[in-house]
Amino acid sequence: MSRARLVITAVVVEGRSQAEVARTYGVSTGWVSTLVKRWREEGDTAFQPRSKRPHRSPTQTPPEVSDLVLRLRSTLSTAGLDAGADTIAWHLEHHHHVMLSRATINRILTRAGRVIPEPKKRPKSSYLRFAAELPNECWQSDFTHYRLTEPDGAPGEDTAIITWLDDHSRYVLHASAHQTITSRIVLDTFTAAADLHGYPASTLTDNGLVYTVRLASQHRRGGRTALEAELRRRGITQKNGRPNSPTTQGKVERFQQTMKKWLTAQPAQPATLPELQQLIDAFLHTYNQHRPHRSLPHQATPAAAYRARPKATPNRDRSADTHDRIRRDRIDDSGVVTLRHNGNLHHIGIGRTHARTHVILLIQDLEIRVVNAATGELLRELTLDPNRDYQPTGKPKGPARPATAK
Repeated sequence: MSRARLVITAVVVEGRSQAEVARTYGVSTGWVSTLVKRWREEGDTAFQPRSKRPHRSPTQTPPEVSDLVLRLRSTLSTAGLDAGADTIAWHLEHHHHVMLSRATINRILTRAGRVIPEPKKRPKSSYLRFAAELPNECWQSDFTHYRLTEPDGAPGEDTAIITWLDDHSRYVLHASAHQTITSRIVLDTFTAAADLHGYPASTLTDNGLVYTVRLASQHRRGGRTALEAELRRRGITQKNGRPNSPTTQGKVERFQQTMKKWLTAQPAQPATLPELQQLIDAFLHTYNQHRPHRSLPHQATPAAAYRARPKATPNRDRSADTHDRIRRDRIDDSGVVTLRHNGNLHHIGIGRTHARTHVILLIQDLEIRVVNAATGELLRELTLDPNRDYQPTGKPKGPARPATAK
């Protein structure tokens, strides 16, 4: 017999006082009183276990927010875009002004059955990640295939899409569709991207013959390709991944996977090269300018990351003995960020309006640029005065004084 039944029996049947029964069974008088009242109102159902869930959950995610998460998941998935928890959190913050943690979004998706377990995936800690420190420090390139669709829905002609991508920012500098990729097309697309964005310090591709013949067999080696000749003429370092090692060019490989997933999801499939190019251009605008990138700090867009730092160039003068470095920091509550120079700590004023903002400091000896790490906005550019601790902004202190009548 449960303790609840013993208590009810002692009070109702035996007629003992509630205080006596509480002392006998080591429970509180209030619990005995509540149990007796519940039994008189509900009968034997009072003995059934009850949920201990609180009546109110102030921190619970509102149902309308959970529905918004599920709608975003469906919208992004249908459009062929990334629909992970990080991407959904970015859209909630920037488009709906809702802040949710990655764990909360995952719980909502799992509860709704929108997450497919993949226990065989490698843990992220097993990957060795690398990225160039500056835009145009290294460009990755590769090409992939995409099949056109005939007007009647039958499979059409096979095409090739070549991509040039900035290693630092994942910014897609060029992507175009062709019937086939030749060494001349590789050079033309490279120079087209360079004319718009400047020439890089190095390139990274696989060992395909349209990119290089340095790694070809002896009987196929011949002279340099058009790209190799141009890179050598401009002093650009050429790097090539090892055979059968596509992860070396992992950034451009991953982009091509994302692009082809988006292309496949489009309801109107292209039947000609111009139609395919039109879809590629539309995707590039979304990918570069509007889509948050999970691999970039603060999930910035590739365009913001590409504009945030000065660009590297080929033939860099290494004889100049300058102290170049990059620092990540956060502006404190007083609107100041600190920097150590020659063993002395200096305080650089940015402004209270930017308090708690994550920033990147680009330093070349005394020349300093402070940029917003998420948006790429230049917050301040100055020449450090090593004889002063605090580097003022040059703006007047305090609120602006009202004009006085003469």
